[in-house]
Amino acid sequence: MCSLQRNNPSISLFAALIPLLGLIIMLAFNVFVFGDNAIEGSNQFILLLGGVMACIVGYFYKIPFSFMIENIATNIKSVSGSILILLLVGSLAASWLISGIIPAMIYYGIKLINPTLFLPTAVIISAIVSLATGSSWTTSATIGIALIAIGKAMDISAGMVAGAVISGAYFGDKLSPLSDTTNLASAMSGASLFDHIRYMLITTVPSLIVTLIVFSILSSSINSGTIAGTSTILLAIERSFFITPWLFIVPVIVIGMIIYKVSPLIALFAGTLLGMCFSIFFQPMLVSGDFFSQYKFILGSVTTGVSIESSHIILNDLFMSGGMEGMLSTIWLIICAMVFGGVMESIGALTKLSSFLLSIGDSIFSLFAATVGSCLTINLTASDQYLAIVVPGKMFSKAYKDHNLAPENLSRTLEDSGTVTSVLVPWNTCGAYQSSVLGVGVGEYFIYAIFNYVSPFMTLLFAAIHYKIKRINPNVE
Repeated sequence: MCSLQRNNPSISLFAALIPLLGLIIMLAFNVFVFGDNAIEGSNQFILLLGGVMACIVGYFYKIPFSFMIENIATNIKSVSGSILILLLVGSLAASWLISGIIPAMIYYGIKLINPTLFLPTAVIISAIVSLATGSSWTTSATIGIALIAIGKAMDISAGMVAGAVISGAYFGDKLSPLSDTTNLASAMSGASLFDHIRYMLITTVPSLIVTLIVFSILSSSINSGTIAGTSTILLAIERSFFITPWLFIVPVIVIGMIIYKVSPLIALFAGTLLGMCFSIFFQPMLVSGDFFSQYKFILGSVTTGVSIESSHIILNDLFMSGGMEGMLSTIWLIICAMVFGGVMESIGALTKLSSFLLSIGDSIFSLFAATVGSCLTINLTASDQYLAIVVPGKMFSKAYKDHNLAPENLSRTLEDSGTVTSVLVPWNTCGAYQSSVLGVGVGEYFIYAIFNYVSPFMTLLFAAIHYKIKRINPNVE
């Protein structure tokens, strides 16, 4: 992500902390008052208040307001692609619902997946799809939505399922050569792409093993009796939709397009159009009437949402989609987060915070810890995982070289802390996206996104014991 640069007076650490601490306190109070509804609008205003605090700090350091606005504009422009993806994900989810694709995924998922193995299975499936596509966002928008629905039908906590999906999706996203964050981390550190991927296996595989063990324990505690009543759910699905394996042609095409490096925007748009076409051919009971009636129903569904009633109360909750309109609150959140992040960057607060973390210690472990801390700080303040990779990557590149550390050490640490923790922050673009797409609040899945918070601890553990720390010159410690 690019940002404007200007030679400004270096602000103090205290000044850099004022907007950050103010934002954290205001958000904590706001969530206390509004609870889960905070994401619907009040958090957005709090982010703007945080931006105002940062502007006031910038004013005292004589940083022109026009420069802050230019940085905000640059930040918002940088997420324009993400905003378009969000709108298309909303339309895709609605078109896949009315076409019967999502109901078919639920139907066959209930028949084939054992509830006592469901959670680790969800991790593995999400990991495979994400490895193939290189995108945690695409994984959540396709197979993730279906897994959430299957979990609800099995009476499994939506937070648990979302945590499993996100854990698997970010495992694949980290290791896929098609992933933008994987390529960005290697580029920022100066490591070759495949050396970076191989080096990440050292910490990523143990993190995945821990994740699978925890989810296997959680799955074994699920009462298998909850699946006994699913025969009525299957019957209700059959009464509401025409179910056939042919419906899976659409998701296979979409995933195939992503694998072959077709733009996600094009792939999601194609998936939406195919879903709309399939709804006409496969769901004549649902999409009925003359041409104009069908047109109004289909276009209304993908834009403003749809709710399909069935004979089973659980399915009534599953067969709902907000369409493109349902994504607007998330887009609103992202824009407000970019306002705060843009001002923080323009006044030099992000650089100051990173410099402070770097100055805490001179040992190798301190350097790794400073990198992790910097990535976490920027995910909290700048609200974007790309900045959490780019800024620390620029800040610490020379320090790693000075310590005789190969660039793979930096690239791996950027991924272990910058990429995976972004989804744990409600106002971060990733946290907002995943929460909106999966329909599960960050607070609900946070504790179950095991891979995402084990990863930074794993990289710190290996740094502390000096395990597999690659040197530029192996003969020099």
